[in-house]
Amino acid sequence: MSNTDIHSSTTNDAPHKTEAISENRQQEAILTAKALQDAIFNSANFSSIATDAKGVIQIFNVGAERMLGYTAAEVVDKITPADISDPQEVIARAKALSIELDTSITPGFEALVFKASRGIEDIYELTYIRKDGSRFSAVVSVTALRDVQGGIIGYLLIGTDNTSRKEVENERTKLDQRLRDQQFYTRSLFESNIDGLMATDPQGIVTDVNKQMGVLTGRTRDELVGAPFRSNFTDPVRAEAGINQVLAQGTITNYELTVRSLDGRETEVSLNATIFYDRDRRPLGVFAAARDIGERKKAEQLQQALMEASEASSRAKSEFLANMSHELRTPLNSIIGFAEVLQDQLYGKLGFKQLQYVETIHKAGQHLLVLIDDILDLAKIEAGKMELESSEFRLHDVLTHSMSMLSEKALKHGIQFSLDVAPETPEEMEADEHKFKQILFNLLSNAMKFTSDAGSVALRVRPYPPKAGWLEVEVQDTGIGISEADISKLFSEFTQLESPLEKKHQGTGLGLALTKRLVQAHGGDISVASEPGKGSTFSFRIPSRRENA
Repeated sequence: MSNTDIHSSTTNDAPHKTEAISENRQQEAILTAKALQDAIFNSANFSSIATDAKGVIQIFNVGAERMLGYTAAEVVDKITPADISDPQEVIARAKALSIELDTSITPGFEALVFKASRGIEDIYELTYIRKDGSRFSAVVSVTALRDVQGGIIGYLLIGTDNTSRKEVENERTKLDQRLRDQQFYTRSLFESNIDGLMATDPQGIVTDVNKQMGVLTGRTRDELVGAPFRSNFTDPVRAEAGINQVLAQGTITNYELTVRSLDGRETEVSLNATIFYDRDRRPLGVFAAARDIGERKKAEQLQQALMEASEASSRAKSEFLANMSHELRTPLNSIIGFAEVLQDQLYGKLGFKQLQYVETIHKAGQHLLVLIDDILDLAKIEAGKMELESSEFRLHDVLTHSMSMLSEKALKHGIQFSLDVAPETPEEMEADEHKFKQILFNLLSNAMKFTSDAGSVALRVRPYPPKAGWLEVEVQDTGIGISEADISKLFSEFTQLESPLEKKHQGTGLGLALTKRLVQAHGGDISVASEPGKGSTFSFRIPSRRENA
């Protein structure tokens, strides 16, 4: 073969090779595009449902099977997408589109694709119903499928599961509602507070107030917000200093100011304020509560006036009683003295009745003298002038001395008189010895008075375990006893008991009242247990040393 033939053959084969290469590349591109389309169409992340022009499903991809629970064989050529959609939503969509587009749209598949069939982009939310009856929300995008002449040959519905977004939206809706509820609750608390509440920025400009602040100032919320805090008070300098003090120290308590209302009315208030911050602890301003203390101030002034009047009255009473006691003691001492002279010097010269008269005068004088002393002691206690003169003394000596003063009377009436001192009782005691004797004498003489002949009166002393360094003293008698109704009256001044038996033995009504005050003056307390016809037990607890009082 000549060179000319070879060249001619090579030249003739070139076009065929180029065409073959081009066809191969086109085939590869088609295969690649088809593979890509298949990958997208069969993605499990979204459902792809293709229908014919009448809406009957022709393609049902893997994603649709996963989301809806049907296999492609169960739906292809059998149902439309409307059959797996919430029927109420389909009906509602048909009504809404009919109004929007001013045309009648039949509920069903037409409602799902009507816009797409008119070339209108259509994306909407729809609830799909799975094969098992469960539901899920989906976002559906609808596209009309057309042939080369532009005629509709079907529809493509691509859906994505909207459940997670719906849940997020629902949670956000609930959170927004809770936030609104919390804001309403907080505002309700703010408005219903009995104090005037006010918030300011760091420069002291009011940013919020409640209704009570409007009542105090006589101004509306609009008038207060934006104005300086200090302008609502009679002393603006002190008001501003209060805000500055809060900003410097973090809080103020019971800071007194006077609010001046628009009509000139003034109200004394107690201000409590604190800083409030943002979440990064940057100060946003001051929150202040102003409480009307006008009535409290008046009450305090009235109470102070009453206390001063009471003190003045008490002083006057004490002075009166002191003067009266002096005036009464002088003639009483004369009466008692002359009665004793008559008893000593005229004994045997006077008749029996005359001696009885003298004895009555003597006893009455002594009784009246004791009464005056008791009244004076009570007056001193009430006036706060009763001073204890503490000293250390032998307890047993005081106990036996107190009993000896009444032993003759006990013997005369056949009353058994006993003293029982527990071995662990301290020998020494520190108290006002005179007042302690007075307490014992009052209780013992009271027990003796209400105990009939052949009865008994016992004095018992022992340590009081609940309190270290304390004594418990009991005076027990077998007398007439006290009714429950009268026990509460025993320690009141000049009280008359109701029982006929008790009335028979009535005294001045001061002895037990004074006794209680004397015990309390020592830091102790006194009580009584009694039953009518079975006697009484008076008990008092008292510290044995002054440091335990």
